[in-house]
Parts: sequence; C-alpha cells; structure tokens
Amino acid sequence: MTASNQAVNHQAILKVRDLKTHFHTQDGVVHAVNGISFDLLEGELLGVVGESGSGKSVTMMSLLKLIPIPPGNIASGTAIFDEQDLLQMKQEEIRMIRGGQIGFIFQDPMTSLNPVLTIGHQIMEPLQLHLGMSKEKARQRAAELLTVVGIPMADARLGDYPYQFSGGMRQRVMIAIALACNPRVLIADEPTTALDVTIQAQIIELIKNLRRDFGMSIIWITHDLGVVAGLAERVMVMYGGFVVERAAVKELYGNPQHPYTRGLLGSLPRLDSDRAERLTNIEGQPPNLLEEPTYCPFHSRCPYVFDRCLVENPPLLRVDSRHEVACWWDIDKGAPRL
Repeated sequence: MTASNQAVNHQAILKVRDLKTHFHTQDGVVHAVNGISFDLLEGELLGVVGESGSGKSVTMMSLLKLIPIPPGNIASGTAIFDEQDLLQMKQEEIRMIRGGQIGFIFQDPMTSLNPVLTIGHQIMEPLQLHLGMSKEKARQRAAELLTVVGIPMADARLGDYPYQFSGGMRQRVMIAIALACNPRVLIADEPTTALDVTIQAQIIELIKNLRRDFGMSIIWITHDLGVVAGLAERVMVMYGGFVVERAAVKELYGNPQHPYTRGLLGSLPRLDSDRAERLTNIEGQPPNLLEEPTYCPFHSRCPYVFDRCLVENPPLLRVDSRHEVACWWDIDKGAPRL
C-alpha cells in the first residue's frame, strides 16, 4: 500500500505553535529553532527535510524535552498532545509520554542502545514501566516485537548485546523499542542514514507495513527528499531553523515554490531526465545561527534575492489550500509576492 492510499484523519493529533529553541554557548546564543508551527494529523506520515543544521532533529527532540538543558533552552512555544502541553510538563510527566504515547527512533542505534544491557532488557523496560507487564509477559512481547521487525530466532537473541548485531539489525531493534507500547505517534530521526541502500529499502518497507498495521502517525526526519517521496502525505522543508515550505508531497515535488526546495530537488538524479542534464548545487554557506534571524535565512544563497529579503524574514504565505512557502519572490510570475 502506498502512502497516498493510507487512511488519514484530518484531525490533528499534535499541534505545535511558535516553538523556539536556543543554545547558549561561549560564542553566543545559537538560534537553532525559530518559531516553528505545524500540525501532525491522525494516521499521517509527515516528512521533515532539510540539510544538517536546519533544525529538524532539535525541533522534534525539543517536543519530548530530549535536548540537554543547559546549554539548551526552549524559549517559547506550545506542543499540544492529548489536550496537554508537552513543553509545560515536568520531567517525570514527559517520561510517561516518551516511549508510551510517542515513540522515538534515533539516528544512530550504536550510540542510542546501551552497550552493557541486553537487547531483551532494553525492549522489556518500557513494557514494564508504561504497561505494567510482568517480566515473563514483557519477555514474550519483546520476542514478538523482534519477530515483527524481521529479526530471526527472536527468543534466542533477547540475551544478546548491541555489538552482536549488524547496523541494520540494530536499527530494527531501535524500531522494536519505539513500537513496544503501541505509541500513537512515532518520530523517526534519519533512521536509514547510516545504512547501505539495500538495508535502507528494507527499513522503509518495514515502516510502511508497521504503519499500515498499527495506524500510527509518523514524523520522518531526513535530509533526503528521495526517501520521503514514496512515504509521506505532506512534506515540511526546513532551513536555518525555519519552515520555508510545506505542501502535499505531489504538489511539493511537482511545483516547488521556494528556491531552497528547488535546489534540493535539482540535486537529485531523476530517472525521467535527459542523461546529459547536469545536477544543480546550492552555492554558498548555511546561515550563521548566532545572528538574530531578522532577514530571510536563505538570502545569501538565493538567485532571486531582492531588497526586502535583506530586511524582513517572510512568514509562510499561502500558495493554495495545501501549499505554503516563506518567500517574498514568486518564481512562477517572476515578480514579488503581494
């Protein structure tokens, strides 16, 4: 079943408004996330794309209070989940949400899994903590989860340690841990980045099947637009701690409106393009996050930059009912947006 065929309820399960996250360093304040707002719908897979340092991971880790405080600081915002604001919860309260209601698959399973605890212990722990299962019940469920994510001889492998698994298998274990308590929301932070192409395809297919079977809402964080093309209903493009474009996946790929999105898509090889057609690259450097973001963060790299871009950061402007872009220049019309 493809992403477009998945049943999506248009009611939001998670509502994030004006999220700002800063890091206080010796060099100054790093403005990592600058007023992010978005909704995650029931049963939806939302792709979040952008280059390293764009604020993707920090945004999602902020929601679950996973950033180190200090030096991190959630300066403002709300994140309403199940009629509660995640950002106002105490650590004891948010712990019951993490793993229980919202699962998180981290980018690097080797550093996320505890090397001195068995895989079985690490899967059983949330089952006992959140669901109150006995040790025996939790062990049975852990073996079932390993089977679900495609690890053979699951029962025998519960006593193994992370170093005894390959990279792809460790990522499957991370997925099993994230799914242990049947969360309503799953956040996957670049879960296929460190894996070879064959294993990537297997993990993506696994997530598709699990989503079909469990009906959960998923946020898929990646720097690779090619990965989310066949997964997501909507895509949110981030740059410099801002959302610069958000649209239904077909609309974004077919009619990108932000110069940064066009640059990302232009750097992808296409099967339907002329073989002589050259891939494009985005000139210049990412923005300096130590500076207060009062101008368009992409202005120094943008081929369409004009005076207004240097003094005023554009909000998300509506292109149509399901397409928004933060750009003062209308590429299609070749003129400023009104």
